[in-house]
Amino acid sequence: MAQNTTNKKSNSELPKPGADALGKMPPQAPELEEAVLGAIMIEKDAYPTVADLLQPRSFYDDRHRLIYEAIQALAATDQPIDTLTVAEKLKQQGKLAEAGGPTKLADLTNKIASTAHLRYHAQIVNQKATARELIALSSRISEQAYNETQDVAELMQYAEAGVFDISQRQMKRDVTQIDPVIAEAIARMHKAAENEGNISGVPSGFNELDKITSGWQKSYLIILAARPAMGKTAFVLSMVKNIAVDFKKPVAMFSLEMSNVQLGNRLMMNVCEMEGEKIKNGKLSPAEWQQLDTRVTALHGAPIYLDDTPSLSVFELRSKARKLKREHDIQLIIIDYLQLMNASGMNFGSREQEVSIISRNLKALAKELDIPIIALSQLNRNLESRGNGKSDNSVDGKAPQLSDLRESGAIEQDADMVLFIHRPEYFRIFTDTNGNDLRGMAKIIIAKHRNGAIGDITLRFRAQYAKFQNVDDTDEPMDMQSANNASGFKQVTGRLDDAVRYESDAAPF
Repeated sequence: MAQNTTNKKSNSELPKPGADALGKMPPQAPELEEAVLGAIMIEKDAYPTVADLLQPRSFYDDRHRLIYEAIQALAATDQPIDTLTVAEKLKQQGKLAEAGGPTKLADLTNKIASTAHLRYHAQIVNQKATARELIALSSRISEQAYNETQDVAELMQYAEAGVFDISQRQMKRDVTQIDPVIAEAIARMHKAAENEGNISGVPSGFNELDKITSGWQKSYLIILAARPAMGKTAFVLSMVKNIAVDFKKPVAMFSLEMSNVQLGNRLMMNVCEMEGEKIKNGKLSPAEWQQLDTRVTALHGAPIYLDDTPSLSVFELRSKARKLKREHDIQLIIIDYLQLMNASGMNFGSREQEVSIISRNLKALAKELDIPIIALSQLNRNLESRGNGKSDNSVDGKAPQLSDLRESGAIEQDADMVLFIHRPEYFRIFTDTNGNDLRGMAKIIIAKHRNGAIGDITLRFRAQYAKFQNVDDTDEPMDMQSANNASGFKQVTGRLDDAVRYESDAAPF
């Protein structure tokens, strides 16, 4: 059995490397470590200046590490920090002699003439520590790579997780004075005012939804959840068509459940308004081939980027998303679906903890790339048993709630928006309390909206085409002109070979 690297120490606990096989010493700056510690002990406001940069592991000299641990302990209890209090704390911990004794502490303060460059010195100490961590990580990866029983895919994910963990600790932002923040907010307001319909984000193409959201906003993590057969994938593919084809904005979709060809089939169903069975078996009349040939051109050249990597890890997603943003300036990422992702290379006590790491990293990725991320999610089975009595078997009785989210705690906390899809007719509820016909209708429930209103909107769901659309959109009649263009027929047939002859599609919903 392959050795599991994820059972080793976490990357934040990597050992400090000594001289390597070539005799090279690890990166270090002992003089600057002394300067930092000395400055902290002679200037009362010095520690807060470097507290966000340095941890005990940042110090190469073990004596310096022990001294900084004592300084941290004093700061945590709001005690003064100087040579006497640090010496006393080390004595209480039984580590004074190991840290060099009172003489060492006195030497540190005697060498300091000024604390003017403290922050800069601390940054260098931090950089040296990061370099040592990378060396230690690469040494462990190299050792495992020579092990022929090691699973390479698992090792790659461990390596990616290790580098990601180190890089995350380096992603610190300085405090920003309010003026540039207000200026940026006003600039975005002006830009939004110039857009038709006051849409400041990425428009979904669903008018009532966009009125509430003003489009999907930058850096948002949006969770779209529903029970199976509600139409999650149909909804996002309808939206992909609207965004990429109608509004010409690049979209990336990561599908952990369907293959790229299956997604292509679903998009053709949506755009060409053809039933899934006909797309799969290619049994089209000449007029339908003409219909396909005419409408599928809308997808040619569309800025839609699909990835069907199974069991995608959050670290792989981050790498691919950065590349897509850099090369294609994608404006939106869709993930189908969250519970199929993993965080390989890290240790977890439960699946809930792993989902928590995934959702937290999706939110961090949305902020880093400054684009919205929509993650599909499953609901638990609670709502299936809800509303079975005569008094509560209603539209609202079967509607999803935030508590229905699977592994709901972390997902609900990290999400800026949570939306549910609810189709009452699936539960054999065909009219609402006012007697309105609910057949072919879907409710999009905005259950959480961090910076906006919540509420419900209604869309039309055309099941035979796995397509969502605005209620007031008119159904486009199928163009039944005779298909006399033989070359056009041949062209379409060729394009469909890979799409429909050798791939079985999923259920229409």
